[in-house]
Amino acid sequence: MKRWLASSLKHKLSFMLVCSLLIPLLLLGVVSYQLASSVTEEKAKQSGMNTLRQIRTNLEFIVLDAENMSVFLIGHSDTQKYLTRNDNDANEYLKMIGFLTNLAFSKKYISDITIQPNGARPTLSTFFNYTVTRSGAPDPLKTDPNYYADHPKYWTSLYENETINGPERVISLVRPVRNINNFRTLGTLTISLNEEVISTYLKTSGLVSNGYVLLLDSDGVIISGGEPKWLRHKATDLFPGLTISRDGSVVSGYGKGEDKKTILFDQIPGVNWTLMGVIPYSEYKAQNRFVLSLTAIALTISIILLVGLVLYLVHRVTRPLSRLSAVLKSANPDGEMPRFPVTTTDEIGQLMHTYNKFSNRIAHLTEQVRENEARKKEADMRALQAQINPHFLYNTLSSVHWMALMNKDERIAEMVGSLSDFLRFSLNSGEEFCAVSQEIAHARHYAQIQSIRFPDQFEIHFIIHPALDQQRMLKLLLQPLIENALIHGIQKQQQPGTIHVIADHIDGYMKFTVEDTGIGMEKETLRALREQLDSALYRDDTSGSYGLRNVQRRLVLHYGMDSRLTIDSVPGQGTKATFMIPVKEARK
Repeated sequence: MKRWLASSLKHKLSFMLVCSLLIPLLLLGVVSYQLASSVTEEKAKQSGMNTLRQIRTNLEFIVLDAENMSVFLIGHSDTQKYLTRNDNDANEYLKMIGFLTNLAFSKKYISDITIQPNGARPTLSTFFNYTVTRSGAPDPLKTDPNYYADHPKYWTSLYENETINGPERVISLVRPVRNINNFRTLGTLTISLNEEVISTYLKTSGLVSNGYVLLLDSDGVIISGGEPKWLRHKATDLFPGLTISRDGSVVSGYGKGEDKKTILFDQIPGVNWTLMGVIPYSEYKAQNRFVLSLTAIALTISIILLVGLVLYLVHRVTRPLSRLSAVLKSANPDGEMPRFPVTTTDEIGQLMHTYNKFSNRIAHLTEQVRENEARKKEADMRALQAQINPHFLYNTLSSVHWMALMNKDERIAEMVGSLSDFLRFSLNSGEEFCAVSQEIAHARHYAQIQSIRFPDQFEIHFIIHPALDQQRMLKLLLQPLIENALIHGIQKQQQPGTIHVIADHIDGYMKFTVEDTGIGMEKETLRALREQLDSALYRDDTSGSYGLRNVQRRLVLHYGMDSRLTIDSVPGQGTKATFMIPVKEARK
């Protein structure tokens, strides 16, 4: 692939244009598909919420109908008459049974109506296919004897009744029957709703084909809908980690992989039941396949047209360049550059015209380079001759040194030898850094020369950490500090003085100190010197000590602001100059 791209500009342009147009086109297709998927999902959620609202309306009607029926039965004269009589009248009993049976039979979602009198009177219950032989209804009075004093009614969770046709799952409304005259409790009325009928309402609700609706009680227990084995189990057992919402919210993306679902919630007021709709993500995928197919077809056609158009345009644009490339390949690089006839005024024509101008310019520059090379050789010869002067100086000082030794003048010989070594180190421009031991030797040579010039005026002591001898540092830093201590500190007092040169290794730094016992400086003088050293970092200043300013600039330039020169002084006691160099920097 790389070789194919590198072989031709036409290939590069084709590849770049196709990629630059194809990538946005593909992104547009992906974004369009994602938007369509999102719209499909939102529509499914909205449709699901509408379905839940319709189911809620139906269940609200059933609940309200059952509650109205209970009020009607409690206040009915036959009910009151039956419960307040002390004797047992068979005809009245059968009349009440027939009345309750007809009333229950008129509502297909009512499984049974039972009136349980207080005392020894027989229980009234409907008599048809679902006649109850044993009721499993929970009794709230067992946990709270005063329940009906605070609550006018009680909706049970799902439970089973034993009937003549076998077990039947029901949800019941239970409320006390009171005397309409003195409000004394006469018995209990139970209206049971057939869970199978309610489940049919939920299953035929119109939710997506693979979705389902569950009815939960106030404790989140499934009381209808879904698989029969799910009944009387908490929804959180089937959907771990799910929070049951009571405010009609939507939980998107519950689960992982193929088991992802969208869960909808809606509440039935009054009974505190919750409708829970479950829509599998597979429904969205099925609805999105058609959109994906259309998007893929549109992208394929667009890509084919795009590639064909790009190849055609690139061929038209690069054809003159291909001709130009062929001519340049046949040109002799050692000869004169060929000229091209300019036949057009477009970009290609401008390119050929510019090339002709560059050809003339190249010929002129080639001649200029030859002249510059000759001048450079001449400059190198002059530089070589200039290097003879330092060597002449070293050789002359060496001759003077030997002549002094021959005449047994050891002081002159020692001074000339130190001066020769001092100049040899100072004038060596080939190296900007040196070993610490070389810098100390250079300082010793300077001190030796000055001790001969100014005998008995000062003593100098070098205290050097042995581990620093081979460390690298910027050269010519200590001599200006020693010179400053000697001239401005020691020589301005009557008695001899002492200079200490200390090099120590502290926490990854080399610390250098030049301390004298000279006259020191007053506070104002010290402050002015410090300001001069700080200003030397930003501008040239001819006042003050040139040596100190030069040392300050070189330290900051090579090692940074942390290596600035520090000056401390006490009048009558002396002056101390200090700087620190990082060991890792010193090794450069």
